[in-house]
Amino acid sequence: MIRSYQGIHPVIPASCYVDPSAQVIGDVQLGEHSSIWMNAVVRGDVHSIRIGSCSNVQDCAVLHGQRYLYSVTVGDYVTIGHNATVHGCVVEDNCLIGINAVILNDARIGEGSIIAAGAVVPEGVVIPPNSLVAGVPGKVRRTLGGEDRKLILKLANNYLDYTKIYLEETK
Repeated sequence: MIRSYQGIHPVIPASCYVDPSAQVIGDVQLGEHSSIWMNAVVRGDVHSIRIGSCSNVQDCAVLHGQRYLYSVTVGDYVTIGHNATVHGCVVEDNCLIGINAVILNDARIGEGSIIAAGAVVPEGVVIPPNSLVAGVPGKVRRTLGGEDRKLILKLANNYLDYTKIYLEETK
């Protein structure tokens, strides 16, 4: 469901796919070719949410800000995995946020990073670019190389293909 909140409507380009079961509410802007999948919640009611181009928010993920304090900004070519929670933070370009990962208020995930499945990035933590973060609390385990970066883009590109297929089926 796509709906306004207090007169503010989500901005969703025609090149995007938003599943009918997803909730996209209020001050939300999607970049070209991005997608929001089954039962995901992108709740721009208390602060803005900006999602860049070619990014995907997978099934049951939740994006939400902190009222008056922290918006959510997601860059280009970002994959946010199933059941992830992205709350009041910044995720820079070309990142992979793993299944069930949690990123809390005022955190910043540097460009080209992977947050492993189940990892928790605490409030206010800044993750350097090209980092692999795992654990609870999440800690940088290593610097990512070329093969890791190829994986991040491969996963994002998979969802670009799915977006095209789903958009064709909804015509």
